[in-house]
Amino acid sequence: MKIPEKSRFLIYALGIFFCYFLYGIVQEKITRGRYGQQANEDGTVGEKFTYALALVWVQCLCNFIFAKGMLTVKPQKEDTTPRSYYAVSALTYLLAMVSSNMALRWVPYPTQVVGKSAKPIPVMILGVLIGRKSYSWIRYACVLTIVVGVVLFMYKESKAPAVVATDKTGLGELLLILSLSMDGLTGAVQERMRSSSAPSGQQMMFAMNFWSTLMLGFAMIVTGEGKEFIHFASRHPELWGHMAMLAFCGGLGQLFIFLMVSGFGPLACSVVTTTRKFFTVLCSVVIFGNVLLPRQWFGAVLVFAGLFADMFYGKKPPAATKKPLAKDTEEKKKLIS
Repeated sequence: MKIPEKSRFLIYALGIFFCYFLYGIVQEKITRGRYGQQANEDGTVGEKFTYALALVWVQCLCNFIFAKGMLTVKPQKEDTTPRSYYAVSALTYLLAMVSSNMALRWVPYPTQVVGKSAKPIPVMILGVLIGRKSYSWIRYACVLTIVVGVVLFMYKESKAPAVVATDKTGLGELLLILSLSMDGLTGAVQERMRSSSAPSGQQMMFAMNFWSTLMLGFAMIVTGEGKEFIHFASRHPELWGHMAMLAFCGGLGQLFIFLMVSGFGPLACSVVTTTRKFFTVLCSVVIFGNVLLPRQWFGAVLVFAGLFADMFYGKKPPAATKKPLAKDTEEKKKLIS
């Protein structure tokens, strides 16, 4: 039984929201929590997890194994996508993630959120320039409305002035621009994949994580982080349980992401992943009864308006509508003759 297109889109979007909601909770537990009962000089107890490359490497490795298992259980047609597309896409994806995380050293978190919420814009621009994709003016307006709404909703003025080192001023913003550019390149390359060979979501997940695992593994060996991570995990075995939960949520969430990319394109995927944070915050507001500012309510209205407008008016009329006309003309010619 074939699932209708709108139903598939809703299933993929809800899968992304739910999986990465749990993923964020576990990730915060790993990165912000402490392991062990060792007393530190500053009065804190336990060790902090600081191995960012290793965390992403374990996730990519588990995603690779997960995708390989799915392709083994349900074989698909041969993937004819050039390996260079996957290698470049994996590299830009990793650079975007690393740049975004590094930017937090020099910019406050709201600035990073506001910057990354503009992700659909470079995806759309580079999709046109490199991915040879075309969008209607309505789609441009819808994406811009969603981005503005997310910015208004997520941004909160800091009550205390941020202290930024003078010799690092502008570096955080530069890293955010680099991250957005890499997001756009990733989307453009994925658009090329869809137009040239149309790989399935499982095939994209398998190949992307294969290259990501290789690249991150090499980086961990060069930096020595891999050895330090193994020593940390041997001292705190409970870390593996958290890693397993993170890998499960991330693997399932990434499957939904690649199904979204292969079925609806990287722009639709970037819109869903961008609004994911918005819906997460909105749920927390409803559950815990936090008060919203008028600006945030206006932002919420803009996001919903942009999403519904894109759902009903954003897609260009399918080219297939012209084919029946041509077929009818041909039939008329046959009847006349």
